[in-house]
Parts: sequence; C-alpha cells; structure tokens
Amino acid sequence: MSGSDVAARLHRGSDHAGIALAVTVSKLQPPHAAPTKRQAGRSSWALAWQRLRRNPAAIFAAVLFAFVLLACLVGAPLWVHFVSHRGPDVQNLNGAIRIGGKNVPVVANDGTPIGPGWRGAYLLGADSNGRDLFVRLLYGGRISLLVGLSSALATSFLALVLGLLGGYFRGLTDGIISRFLDLIWSFPVYLLAVALATSLAVHGLALGPIHLSAQSLIIPIIVIAVVFVPWVARPIRAQVISLREMEFTEAAVATGMGSIRIMASELVPNVASILLVMFTLVVANNILTEAALSFLGVGVSILTPSWGNILQQGFSSIVTAPWLTLAPGVAIMLTVVSLNLLGDALRDALDPHGATRTRGF
Repeated sequence: MSGSDVAARLHRGSDHAGIALAVTVSKLQPPHAAPTKRQAGRSSWALAWQRLRRNPAAIFAAVLFAFVLLACLVGAPLWVHFVSHRGPDVQNLNGAIRIGGKNVPVVANDGTPIGPGWRGAYLLGADSNGRDLFVRLLYGGRISLLVGLSSALATSFLALVLGLLGGYFRGLTDGIISRFLDLIWSFPVYLLAVALATSLAVHGLALGPIHLSAQSLIIPIIVIAVVFVPWVARPIRAQVISLREMEFTEAAVATGMGSIRIMASELVPNVASILLVMFTLVVANNILTEAALSFLGVGVSILTPSWGNILQQGFSSIVTAPWLTLAPGVAIMLTVVSLNLLGDALRDALDPHGATRTRGF
C-alpha cells in the first residue's frame, strides 16, 4: 500500500470521526440552548418588568399604592353617595346618630366627637366640628396625592432640563447650573420650603401676567417642586456627563445631529430609568413635605382638606380624640412606605448590578 493510499484512508477516517462527533454533540446539546428570537429581541425594559414581577415587595407596594389611589379618587364620591351621605365639609355639631337603639350625639356637650365604629356614617369617628373623618380622609388624600404627584412631575421636568444642559454643554453652562443647585441644596429642605411658603402665603405670587392668590393650590406645588430639584438633577447630570463621552454620542455628533436632537433622542432614553426611580421617591418625599407644611399652617389652605390639615386640626385633641391624629398619620405612612418600596424595587429591576444608587436625606 502506497503512502498516498494510507493518507486517503486516514483522511476519510478523520472525516467520519468528525461527522460522528458532530452528531454526538448535536444529540447531547439541550434543545433550548440556542436563544430564541423572542429572548434575543427582548429590551432592557422587558427584562426589568420581568424582574419587577418576581419581586414580592414590589407587587405588595404597587397593590397598596393602587388601593390608596383608587380609594381616594374613585371611592370617595361613591362612599359619600351610597353610604355616609355627607360631604367632607358638612358640619353636624348638634346632630346625633343611632347606635344600639340609642341616639348618640356626634359631638358631646364637652366637645368630644364620636369615636370610630363599625357603621356607615362616621366610620372613623367625627372631628370637633361634627364632620365625617373617614370622608375627609378620602377627600384629603385626593389633595395630598395631587400635590405630591404634580410637584414630582414639575421637579422631574426641571431636573431633567437642568441635568441635560449642565451635563452635555459643561463649561460655563454647567458651572452656572451647578452653583444654582448648590444654592438650593445649601438650605435644609423643610426650612427653605417653610420660608418660601410663608413669603408666598401673605400676598400670593405675581409673576408678569400670572397672579396666584395666597389660597391657591399651585403655590405649595411650586414650593415643593423647587426644593427637591437638586436631589434629582445631580444624578441625571452625572449620568449625562458619562454618556457624553460614549461612542454613540460621538457618532451622533459626527453625523451632524444638533445638540437638542442628541439630548432628546440619545441621552433622554438612557437616563429614563434614573428619572423613573427618582420620581417614585420624590412623590413620597413631596407628600411628606406637603403634610409638614400644612401642619405648620403654610401649605394647603385650611379650608381645603388634606392629610396635613387633618393632622394639624386633630393634634389639639390627641388626648381626648386620638383617632383624629392616628387616621391621617396612618394614611401618610402607608402611602409613603408603598412608594419607597416601589422605588427601591424599580431601582433593583432597572439596575440589577447596582450601577445606579439613590440616596435619601
């Protein structure tokens, strides 16, 4: 046998061995080893939603906040129409309700209001003016949630604009914006909020053609929105500075895209996750701030029920009627805790490796 024949047989043998090895490997390979088209095409938001659904704390927080939101927005008018038949401002100083076959005054002769009980009217008792506390709590939640959500939207928008401008243009623009944020940040949050709210509560706000009365609900929204801008703008600015040096931004500049278009189409989607996490945390802080300002008398007008106003009005009777303070306090606590839990869960879902971390006060 010549050397060429031996080489040909070895070559055919190696081919057969390779084919056999390939067949064996294909049989041993699990059927789902290769990523499917659906898995390969999933976005980061879809993966974050999947991680969020697997977090029990996130589900609990979302359900709790949704319950509070629906109870205040939808349940309040339904409860008044079908159950209590009394609005949040209807007083009943000389009235009485029937409990156990007896007429019980809503407000006793010594000024002590009726306490909580398992009944339709005055479920959580009454205040010193004979108003249904549960109804006022539902309608007060509307105002507190409106102030918290509206001011958080304003805070997020202002922080996004300032963070984008400072982080992208840098230089003088970044210096002016950073010093402005440092100026606001140098004051304690509640001290600055009280000072601004007090100054605007006297004569209102007059800015060109815009005139707001001292009783306007927009004033506490503006005050709360301004004091929390640095807390949101700083992490956005830091992220934009990092994104400004990446290849996709340089490629967009090289293709001739304008600055506004680059910020809108390239940078905003990459800071959206930070903004979403910060938004939920800011809503919780803003609700607390509204309660604090209203408790001090410089927030929502006392004629408009809010959780802070209800808390302030019931504080003087905390010994004889503790439910007037406990009810709004528990409502604030449940709402703020649910939002904080939801914010932490969103942070973990959108940033599983811990690249983004938010700090409280």
